[in-house]
Amino acid sequence: MTKEIRLIALGGLGEIGKNLMVLESGPDAIAIDCGLAFPKEDMPGVDLVIPDISYLVERKDRLRGIVLTHGHEDHVGSLPFVLSQVNVPVYGTKLTLGLARRKMDENFEGEFDFRVVSPRDVVDFGSIKVEFVRVTHSVSDSVGLIIYTPCGTIVCTGDFKLDQTPVDGETTDYHRFAEVGERGVLALLSDSTHADRPGFTPSERVVGENLSQVFYQAKGRIIVTTFASNVPRIQQVIDAAYKYGRKVCVVGRSMEAVVEAAMNMGFLRVPLGTLIDVDDINKYPLSKLVILSTGSQGEPLSALARMSLGDHRKVEIVEGDLVIMAASPVPGNETMVSRVVDNLFRRGATVIYTPESGVHVSGHASQEELKLMLNLTRPKFFIPIHGEYRHLVIHAQLAVATGVPPSNVLIGENGTIFRLTPDRGEILGMIQTKDIFVDGLGVGDVGDVILKERQSLGEAGAVFISCAVSGATGNLVSEPEVKSAGFAAKSRGSALMTQVIERAKEYFSVLPREALTRKDQVEEELSSIIQRMFKNETGRRPVVVCTVNLL
Repeated sequence: MTKEIRLIALGGLGEIGKNLMVLESGPDAIAIDCGLAFPKEDMPGVDLVIPDISYLVERKDRLRGIVLTHGHEDHVGSLPFVLSQVNVPVYGTKLTLGLARRKMDENFEGEFDFRVVSPRDVVDFGSIKVEFVRVTHSVSDSVGLIIYTPCGTIVCTGDFKLDQTPVDGETTDYHRFAEVGERGVLALLSDSTHADRPGFTPSERVVGENLSQVFYQAKGRIIVTTFASNVPRIQQVIDAAYKYGRKVCVVGRSMEAVVEAAMNMGFLRVPLGTLIDVDDINKYPLSKLVILSTGSQGEPLSALARMSLGDHRKVEIVEGDLVIMAASPVPGNETMVSRVVDNLFRRGATVIYTPESGVHVSGHASQEELKLMLNLTRPKFFIPIHGEYRHLVIHAQLAVATGVPPSNVLIGENGTIFRLTPDRGEILGMIQTKDIFVDGLGVGDVGDVILKERQSLGEAGAVFISCAVSGATGNLVSEPEVKSAGFAAKSRGSALMTQVIERAKEYFSVLPREALTRKDQVEEELSSIIQRMFKNETGRRPVVVCTVNLL
């Protein structure tokens, strides 16, 4: 029997976020990362988007564990939801599991099995062995994976950049990648997020130098927002504040939790007396304060968004404040970020937010670094991962440019089944996958139909019709009642609503009495009739809800 391994993408291919890849070898399987995505603007009411793990649940007896590359939410955020259905050991570095534990504490009840690993540790999963290898990224303690299988060695980079001067001093383990490449790599799975960016991604230390210059020139209070998990960035803000004699106050639940965890685990060094409580900020002149805040993505409930609207309980934006947006908007969040920036300007703040300001660099490799990783590992087959479809295609072109035969480059999307043998790489087909929406306490309760209704409600409002009908005769016993919410039309409240009542009367006047035994069908049919009427009369299609009360 031919040895083979299969890779099944449940998330992270053709999109940013929701990373989850299943690797199968004989009777054994592992999951690589377990991430979420944040809802787009056309997903009203949705809090989070997580992968469809039906495939994983059906094969949970084979699953030996989940391995994590780093602590960003698009790689660990789905753990509580996945472990509630497939509770297996989870392996990651110290900080990664520390950040993941926050998600578990918020959304998981019961026991879970977290196992801390260090770079160059090897974990045995039966026919699969995984070695963890240090990489540099925008969160400390990140790793790539060297996966040993009966078919050959697979390298998965995780999210990475080749920063020669990282803030924490932990450079990517070039030697290990080169050694594995020398022995032979069957397939490379590599981060494609910035495959469309030429050159090299600047070092994180560039941000520190620019922040120091900005802090030196600032006269008033400084407010800095960045990703809560970007510990190297937080370290550089604290270093600059200490250098210029400023106190640092951390505001925002997720930022506070990460700072506390990173300090406790030794990943964040804070000089004694530098951190102060938010309740003590009025004890210091504005020129001696730095506030580290959540809200770099314009999240409506974040600390910075509340400050920009003037409704934060502890911090009020005043004229002369300098706000530094030390993060770039994730695709889809541009509008929210712009709204917060505008509101900050309205309140008299100066805002540094453009890419040219140099207060943010990416944690992802650009083209020259991606080519260097390809040349270090020299894979027989190449599978671009972690990126929108255009990123995967461009990354594939880079692989071909470094010498990978075009026939050995496999581009897939979520649901793709990759099959690898020692001599062959191919795409077998697709499994059915879909986005799973988390809405409050509900997981998967919201589907496409409900989402479409919510979009319609937001666009055209709703009309409610209540009809009292005699069960004995099938006739209306009173005038139908009509109410609307969020629906606007010139005839609203008069001729149009009268027309709704008349249309309902006509419908029941010809409805056979026996049809009332199928009340749900009657309500749905009348709703459709009224909705078509609104479309014809107003050009709008509000949600129409009909209720039939049998008397």
